[in-house]
Formats: sequence, structure tokens, C-alpha cells
Amino acid sequence: MKKKRWLFSLIFISVVMLLSGCDTKLMVLDPKGPVAKTQSNTIIFSILMMALVLIVVYILYIFMLTKYRASKTPDDYEPPHMEGSKWLEFIWTAIPIIIVAILSVVTVRTTYAVEKVPAGYEDQKPLVIYASSSNWKWHFSYPEEGIETVNYVNIPTHRPVEFRLYSYGPISSFWVPQLGGQKYAMSDMITKLNLVAEHEGSYMGKNSNFSGKGFAQMEFEVLAQSPADYTKWVKEVQQTAPKLTEQEFNSVLHTDFVGRKSYSSTHLKFSAPPMDMSEHGHGGDNSTDSKESGKDSADHMQDMGDMKDMNDHSSMEHGH
Repeated sequence: MKKKRWLFSLIFISVVMLLSGCDTKLMVLDPKGPVAKTQSNTIIFSILMMALVLIVVYILYIFMLTKYRASKTPDDYEPPHMEGSKWLEFIWTAIPIIIVAILSVVTVRTTYAVEKVPAGYEDQKPLVIYASSSNWKWHFSYPEEGIETVNYVNIPTHRPVEFRLYSYGPISSFWVPQLGGQKYAMSDMITKLNLVAEHEGSYMGKNSNFSGKGFAQMEFEVLAQSPADYTKWVKEVQQTAPKLTEQEFNSVLHTDFVGRKSYSSTHLKFSAPPMDMSEHGHGGDNSTDSKESGKDSADHMQDMGDMKDMNDHSSMEHGH
């Protein structure tokens, strides 16, 4: 009995040390924003529910082993014939249904909640950042500020940030564990991720979808700054960083591994992102997003129409 206790204690201590580590944390359970907080609460609630189920099962298991063990009965003992209990059958059928229903409701509510702008920030104008992945790096375009960064992104605290995700290569997964859950970046559509940082600090971001040999190097830093420090940083990049030319962008795009880079213009003008699918029911939950997406699409269609008119006019001149 003492050996079993020592073995159990050793296993328990090993698991605790493995999970805690020396200086590391479970970043998912150390949220720094409302989206991550909502998801962290859901994870903890699910763990507690499953732990409760395991505790009940283990107690019943030990009770049955103790009460009905063979050593308590004589060798010629024959158990009496007993009919099934409808109440017991109902209970052990209903309990799993109730557990699954509770977890399902909590999960669905959480899923819908994190797709929207976090509560309390609905009236603020979001900072739009286009985050595009390529082999094996991340490009962050700020259309409002007219700047672009590679492999790092700075954001202001206490302001909603709308990341518009797409990819120049294989499907990637944009994930900042301490700010929110992951969302895929694909080559033929834009997906949106709403995040808010409520604490200043440096947070690790990464590609959580295995996408080839450079998958492990696709990490980036998210630096959450005070609004004043963020504005100062934007002005510094606008004044000191070089312009991003199409030649430079293509060079970065086709280089496998690059360090941090900053530019005082974006690639959005000469390498436009794919069409925003939110207007077709594939994402985007508020009217502001829909209006912006509709305006972008309208401008795009207008440009296409102008190009068509120019081509038709040119064809007519060649015909004459």
C-alpha cells in the first residue's frame, strides 16, 4: 500500500512539474485580452466538467470493487436472479446526454462570442491589419497608417484590432495564444479575426498549421503598446522606413527566411488581397464590416469596369 502511494505521488509531482516548467507558462491559460479570456474560461470549465465525471466514475469503481469483491462471499455462493432497473437505465443514459448538452451549449456560445468584436468595444473603430503569410514569413499591412512590417506586428491596447487573413502559399493558421484562438489564412479568400489586447506586453504569435519545412520558423512578435507609444512608433516607421516597391515585395515573398522588416508603404496597391467573402455570408458579423467590404468590392468592380471600357475603346481604335 505504501509503495502504491509513493508511486502515485511521484506521478503526480512529475505531471505538475511537466506542465508548469521552470519559467514557462501555459499561454492559453494566461489571457491578456477578452477573446482569450472567454476561451480560457471555456477550457477551464470543460476540464472541471470532465474531472467531475472522472471523480464520480473512480469513486463508483472503487466502491464496486470493495463491496462486491469475491473474497467476501463463500465458495458456494450463487447470486440471486434480479430483473433490470428502469430507473438505473434511465439515469445512466440521461447523465451523458446532460453532460454533452451542457458542453455543447457552452462551446457554441463561446464560438459565436469570439467571432464578434469583444463586448465593450463595439462602438470603437477597429484597427484593420491585413496579415498575409508566405513561405515562411508573415506580412502585416496597415492601410490606415500606410505602413507594412514583416515578422512582427505592433498594436495599441484597449482598441479592437481586425486582422484580415490570407495566404500567398499553403494554408496557414494565425494564432496568438494570449490574445485569442487561431484562424486559417487561405489563398483565395479573406478570413477575419477580432482581437483586443488589454495589457501592454510582448506576445508570441505563430503558425499553428503544419505547412512544410519552414513551419517551425513561422513565429512573429505581437507588441501591445499604449495608444501614445503606438502613434509614436507609426510616425517613426513612416519617416524612417523605406518605401515598399513591387520588386522588393517579390524579393521578400520568394525568400524563404527573412528577419524583421519595416516599410513606409504597403503592397496592397500592386498586390491586392483576394475578395472579402464576408459579404457572401462567409464571415464578418457587424454592419460596419459589411459596409466596408461592400465599398471595397464596389471600388474593385468599378476599377474592373474602367479597365473594360479602356480595353473596348482601345479595340475600337485598332479596328478603325
